[in-house]
Amino acid sequence: MNRTWTDPRIPAPERCVLRDLIDASAAATPDKVFVRFADGQEWTHRDLRVRVARAAAGLQGLGVRQDDLVLSWQPNGPEALLAWFALNYLGAVYVPLNLAWRGRLLEYAIRLAGARLIVVHAGLLPRLREIDRGGLADAVVVGGAATDVPDGLAPHDAGILHADRPDPSPPARRIMPWDTQKVIYTSGTTGPSKAVLCSYLQGAACAHALDAIDATDRNLVNLPLFHAGGTGAVNRMLVKGGSIALVESFETRTFWDTVRRTETTCLTLLGAMVPFLMKEPPSPRDRDHPLRKVVMVPLADDSRAFGERFGVAVYTTFNMTETSWPLVSGRDPATRGTCGRPRPGVEARLVDANDCEVAPGVVGELILRTDTPWAMNHGYHGDPEATVRAWRNGWFHTGDAFRRDESGDFFFVDRMKDAIRRRGENISSFEVDAEIGGHPDVREVAVVGVPSEHGEDDVLAVVAPVAGHVVDPVALLGYLRPRMAYFTLPR
Repeated sequence: MNRTWTDPRIPAPERCVLRDLIDASAAATPDKVFVRFADGQEWTHRDLRVRVARAAAGLQGLGVRQDDLVLSWQPNGPEALLAWFALNYLGAVYVPLNLAWRGRLLEYAIRLAGARLIVVHAGLLPRLREIDRGGLADAVVVGGAATDVPDGLAPHDAGILHADRPDPSPPARRIMPWDTQKVIYTSGTTGPSKAVLCSYLQGAACAHALDAIDATDRNLVNLPLFHAGGTGAVNRMLVKGGSIALVESFETRTFWDTVRRTETTCLTLLGAMVPFLMKEPPSPRDRDHPLRKVVMVPLADDSRAFGERFGVAVYTTFNMTETSWPLVSGRDPATRGTCGRPRPGVEARLVDANDCEVAPGVVGELILRTDTPWAMNHGYHGDPEATVRAWRNGWFHTGDAFRRDESGDFFFVDRMKDAIRRRGENISSFEVDAEIGGHPDVREVAVVGVPSEHGEDDVLAVVAPVAGHVVDPVALLGYLRPRMAYFTLPR
C-alpha cells in the first residue's frame, strides 16, 4: 500500500483494521478455524469472510454507511459476532448495549449514540416500548420472530444478515488505524455512563500487550461482547492470527467441560470467577483440560494455588475500557496484589490532585500515556467536557488510586471516583441513586459498596424516608426491578 505517513509507530491497516485482517486471513489461512461456538458450529477464516461480507451487504442495503454508529443488543453468539464484524467491514462503528439495561439507563445510552439502526434480540424488544428511543428507526431482529415491535420502529428479519448476495460496495475512503472501531459504554462514576471511543489501533495495542498469548492459542470468550473484556479477547485473536471459542456466559458448574469441548488454551478470569472455581470440590480431572494460560483480574490471593491445582500459568493486568493493558505482569507473579508494571510503550505516573508525582509507597491517581498515537481511547462520544477532564495535561487520568513499590510494581488501592464493582461489572452509584431517589417514599439516598463474600462489592443503599412515610424494602425492590439492571440492585 501507499502510506500517507512515515511514522513507524503506526501500523499499516493490514495489521490492525478489521476489514483488512478478515480479507488477509481468508486468503492466507482459509481453512483454519477462527471461531467455535457453544453448539459446536465452527467458522473457518474463509467462512468468516463470506458470512461477514454477506451481512455487511445486507446492512449496507438498509443504509448503513462508513462512520455510522449502529447499536447491537444481543447475547454472545453467531449473530452478535456477525453484526459487529459486518459493521466494521463497512467502516461503521459498533455500539453494543448491556443486556441488563432497561428504563432510564437504556434510554440514555440509545439517545447518546444517536443511532438510526439497531440489531436486537427478539426477547429484548419489549424493553424498547418503555423508553424514548430518540432517532432509532430500524431494527434487525435476531433470535426469534419480531412479534412485539414498538410503534415507530421498522422491523427487518435476521435473514438480511445471511442472504447470499454480492459483496458490499467498498467504503468511501480506506478504513485507517485511527478510525473509530467501536463505542463501549463504561460505568458512570461522578455522572452518567460514558461512551468510550476506541480505535482499531487501540484494539491492536491491547492485542499485543501480552506476548504469552499467540497465534497457537484459542481464547475462550465468555465475557459479553458489550464489555471491553469480551470484545478485546475477540479482537486479540483476530490480530494475532489465533482463534476463539465464543459462549454466552461464565458458568461455574460447566466451565471445565466448556474448556475441554472448545479446546480452549487461554482466557480471562474476572473477580468472583476464581473463588467460584476454587470452591468446587477437587476432581481427578482438575488438570485434564487444554487450558494453559489465564489472565486473572484482579490477582487473587490464592493465584498460586489456582495455578498449581489446575496446571495453568497465571498472568495479571490492569485495564480499563479507555486504555490498552497498560500494566501487565510476568508469569505467575509472586508479589501479592500486584497489577504488574508498565508494558513497553506505556508511561505510568502516580500523582496528587495537581498532577505532581508522589513518592513510592504514597497513594496517588494513576495517569497514563503511550508512545504510539491512538493506542488508548480518543475521548467520550458526545461529552467533550469529560474528554478534556480525563486527558488534561496530555495524560489520561484513570480516576483510580494506586501505590507503587520501590521495585516498580503497581498496586490498586481504591477508586477515587464513586463507583462500585460487582461480579465483574462497574456500577455507577450516581445512576443507582437516581433510580432509588425516584421512589415517592424516598427523601434521600446514598449508595455504597460493601465487601461481598465472593470478593469485590455488594450494593448497599441507605435511604431516608419522606416525612410521614415508611420505606418498605420489599416494595422498593419491586419498584426498582423493572427499572434497573439486575446487577445494580441493592442486596
